[in-house]
Amino acid sequence: MRRGRLLLVITAVVLAALWWLLPPRRRVLAGSTDPRIVRGAFHVHTNRSDGAGTPEEVARAAAAADLAFVVLTDHGDGTRPPDPPRIVEGVLLIDAVEISTTGGHYIAVGLPPTPYPLGGEPRDVVEDVRRLGGFGVVAHPDSPKPELAWRDWQAPFDAMEWLNADSAWRDETRGTFARTLVTYLLRPAESIAALFDRPETALARWDALGRRRRVIGLAGHDAHARIGARGEQAESSGLPFTLRMPGYDVAFRTFSLGVILSRPWNDRSPDDAAAQLLEALRAGRVFTAIDAIAGPAMIELTASSPQGLHMPGERLAGPARVMAVLWPDVPGAEVRLLRDGIVAATGPGPAIELEHREGQGPAVYRAEAYLPNAPGDPPVPWLVSNALYVDMPPDRPPLPLLPPAEWSRPAPQSGWRIEQHPGSEVRLESAVLTPESTAWTLVWRLAGGPAAGQYAAMAVPLPPDALRGADRLQFRAWSDAPMRVSVQLRVPEGEGLRWRRSIYVDATPAEFTVAFREMTPVEAPPGTPLDAARVDTILFVVDTVNTKPGTAGELRVSELRIAGARGPQVRAVSRR
Repeated sequence: MRRGRLLLVITAVVLAALWWLLPPRRRVLAGSTDPRIVRGAFHVHTNRSDGAGTPEEVARAAAAADLAFVVLTDHGDGTRPPDPPRIVEGVLLIDAVEISTTGGHYIAVGLPPTPYPLGGEPRDVVEDVRRLGGFGVVAHPDSPKPELAWRDWQAPFDAMEWLNADSAWRDETRGTFARTLVTYLLRPAESIAALFDRPETALARWDALGRRRRVIGLAGHDAHARIGARGEQAESSGLPFTLRMPGYDVAFRTFSLGVILSRPWNDRSPDDAAAQLLEALRAGRVFTAIDAIAGPAMIELTASSPQGLHMPGERLAGPARVMAVLWPDVPGAEVRLLRDGIVAATGPGPAIELEHREGQGPAVYRAEAYLPNAPGDPPVPWLVSNALYVDMPPDRPPLPLLPPAEWSRPAPQSGWRIEQHPGSEVRLESAVLTPESTAWTLVWRLAGGPAAGQYAAMAVPLPPDALRGADRLQFRAWSDAPMRVSVQLRVPEGEGLRWRRSIYVDATPAEFTVAFREMTPVEAPPGTPLDAARVDTILFVVDTVNTKPGTAGELRVSELRIAGARGPQVRAVSRR
């Protein structure tokens, strides 16, 4: 009898503790929906890379969560042709790609198959995605894992993730993670959302970038439907085994993107639906809703001006009336209007507004909504809109232009040689154009097989101090097919240190200027300064960063000159 009572007491204590640990239940909201708004998931992995499920399984999970679209972002280099848009279980699947760079990951949506592998420095991948017509998004920009965090905030990317679900839990304690494992069994979506805080750093970066140029903000699920021993999540979770959690369905019930289309999806074809969706994403007509707090809901940010009514992502001239409207009207909700990242107006909703007066100066407006008892410290926003840009000047270039060169001189016209990885086939051809200019053609074929450091290069030897006082190289280049070439500077052979800058070349001869300050170290730690006076070799390198093993081609360089902007240099370069 006593044992029975003791068991009842223990059971009651355990149930009470579990009830105390449970996160608040999601509030289910009622109301009509706008047919122009479709909800979906962005940044989802399948078993084509490091996810657990097939695209069809992802679609079924999305349908169960009442989502209309999923953007699949399996890892790759862009060379695989994306699957065409298709509708599975009523869900539009769009095939995108997550590309690894030396400074973080970049998602490309609407990217055709690329003529060469995309990779290398972030600025180069951003440039390639934009040139090829894709929409690029910085993934998990402030991940606690250094190798995943974004490091090039000067690159002109299109969008960034202000929230990434796979990063949100990485800074939690083991105790918090253990609590989540327990409560996940009863309230899975709410338990995942309980790991979210307001991502102060990411939101501050987004706001700061917005004062310089237009940047779209998205929330990324980074869904793999597994965590633990298999894959990169193992180190952070500490689990020696794989858990199929959070499942795709749970991830999709935790939060969603609301995309405002130009017209409702009716009897849509996959291609037309995908085109509409991508157009809205590019325009910035998108908001985030943490559905595990309450939903379905939306926040609508608009501005009315003499030019008309404006939606998120638009530029407009003031004066203007900026308004944030919460739907549906939820008791206890707080709506905030932010100007340049600072709260400028707040109220209980369902609508708040403010005036942007003539002569007030440029400003960036966006809106957030909060509910009591939201998880996180500080609490994660329930709803987040994209921004409106009032009286903003044209986008400023991310870097100041290189000052004009005050002097230049030809690089050595003789002594050029080839360097190559064993197994690669390389030949160097030359043609004299003028007494001061020779055109050099590198005919190359990289060794086949898996990527193992294959390369082919033409090297330009320099006399001592040849680059003293210089700050750039100038040359013309072309190739028989689109490709990226690594322009490198190397200090004496014994140290083997190199600095590089990648350039894009194709069949059209083009003029190039490579500034030394734009070059990054290869072997040395990031930020290691380049002492140009010690450089003894210029190289033009084809390697597996942007070239597949076993491929072949031709690269031509002519009119190579050394130049600078710090006064004339009278020392002549040897013509060895």
